[in-house]
Amino acid sequence: MNLLFSDDEKLSSAQGATAIFDPQPLPPPAYADGRSNWLDENPRYLVARSFHSRFLRDDRDINVYLPEAYLTEPSRRFPVFYLHDGQNLIDGRTSYVVNRTWRAGSTADDLIRRGLVEPVILVGVANTGVRRMAEYTPTRALRYGGGEGGRYGRLLVEDLKPAVDARFRTLPEAVNTALGGSSLGGLISLALGLDYPSVFGKLAVCSPSVWWDNRSVLALVNAAKPRPALKIWLDMGTGEGLRHLRDTDLLHRRLELRGWRDGIDLAYLRVPGAVHDEEAWAARFDQVLRFLFPPVADSDAEILANSSEIRDT
Repeated sequence: MNLLFSDDEKLSSAQGATAIFDPQPLPPPAYADGRSNWLDENPRYLVARSFHSRFLRDDRDINVYLPEAYLTEPSRRFPVFYLHDGQNLIDGRTSYVVNRTWRAGSTADDLIRRGLVEPVILVGVANTGVRRMAEYTPTRALRYGGGEGGRYGRLLVEDLKPAVDARFRTLPEAVNTALGGSSLGGLISLALGLDYPSVFGKLAVCSPSVWWDNRSVLALVNAAKPRPALKIWLDMGTGEGLRHLRDTDLLHRRLELRGWRDGIDLAYLRVPGAVHDEEAWAARFDQVLRFLFPPVADSDAEILANSSEIRDT
């Protein structure tokens, strides 16, 4: 059931087509003083400039960070983690606050090398600045407007994910596909996960803006029937404000009432002293990865390693 976008609201997908998705290992814009960056010419960090969608007016950059195993195990396929606000994830030169990122790439590399998470492809979807609020909100609020989350969801599901699956060796099933973000990005992750459980089976709902449109996301949780088979990470810092902490507590209780179980398919972390910024989200991104992408058993790893051969038969 589509909760966000009714049939009569859908844009015609017959008009136009997406641009060719061909991310390249080209260095992002260099520092003005010529300093180098660890991402420059890194063959595992790829950027697709100005990705075009049929469903939203603004193009956006897509950043892809591949695990080391992608290069060393050419027959293996990998799960994918789609993340909003892509410019804030890896490269400090593109982040909203210079050099303040989630450190997503280096954190994933460290955990994978230590065998604490399975190798995963990270896909960062850049926001478009002034239209971020509109695209990251599932409903239209009387005071703020917004409500283009349904179209943003179609960008992800109908344009971007098929392009990523075609270009890279992915495990495309929902159980191997996560969606996540913070603030409004956390809000839209939960809303789209409820709307597309057959596409996204894992969600990272970090510091979510539950307050949006009189907490309308709670109604979306109630309306999702039958309960989607989603694995959900939820968090909020105690330094983000009592109102937001109480809202997230309320969301957590609502998820429990709908049948999600702490420690099984739901994790809720209240982070002491954590505030609402990239540094705080970076500090707990390792926990997000460990919950959503735990290491697979040896037998499962062998199956995944040979899955490309299975698919081709």
